[in-house]
Amino acid sequence: MSAHELFSFRNPHFKAGVGITVALFILTALVGFIVLPFAQPWIEFSSVWEAICSAAGVPQRAATTAPASTHRLSNVVLTSSTLTRPSQESIGRGATLAQRCAICHGPTGISRADSPNLAGQYAAVIYKQLLDFRSGARTNAVMSPFAVNLTDQEIADISAYYAYLPRLPAYHPTPQLPKPNIVIYGAPIRGIAPCGSCHGSLDNKTGSPWLEGQSEVYLKAQLIAFATGERRNDISQQMRNIARAMTPQEIDAAAAYYASQPPDIVKAVD
Repeated sequence: MSAHELFSFRNPHFKAGVGITVALFILTALVGFIVLPFAQPWIEFSSVWEAICSAAGVPQRAATTAPASTHRLSNVVLTSSTLTRPSQESIGRGATLAQRCAICHGPTGISRADSPNLAGQYAAVIYKQLLDFRSGARTNAVMSPFAVNLTDQEIADISAYYAYLPRLPAYHPTPQLPKPNIVIYGAPIRGIAPCGSCHGSLDNKTGSPWLEGQSEVYLKAQLIAFATGERRNDISQQMRNIARAMTPQEIDAAAAYYASQPPDIVKAVD
């Protein structure tokens, strides 16, 4: 039999082989793009097309559910060298200015309430948040009036001071919880990266805070604020897209886990 006859549809074996291959391809596509996405009970899809986009890694739901932007966006530009080498004078000025912060963030940078612990936080993180509070990109009934009158130098000084302080145990310690899957692996099918890829343990993205020992109430509130669009000063909308794709159970688990961790384990790479 010649090659022409071998690969001809008049050859019943070739015809059967092609048919089986096509059937397997269609079956695999149906299972991978439709059956498996709908088999995940923690995700709700409004249509088959949304499930297909999710399986393909396209953030279809996030794009379609994002509320219209009427808020001021952050215009802060950070680099890996932002405030990395503050002077002693800057730290000293920051210590004086930070006395006004103590009522919420504690005299040593450790909050007794549910405000963020600032002692040992990255200077670039505090710097960006204060600039965003001042510009209105992030709003808070207490922080916005406080930040609006700060100069660029005063914001840099406060940031340098808190970054200079050692990381201390939180006032609301809880037994250390095991790391949940959403923190370890994220959820790639929903566009969620492991938390440690930005917040430490795997890598640290400039402007991303370390989270260990922060208040569970605060962490949960921020994730919900990102999910609902109430807070929108994240870089490139990354946290909004991630929080929208997280289930309430995953938000609870991530917040509880980080709140239970001692801050002295924070490091760039495990």
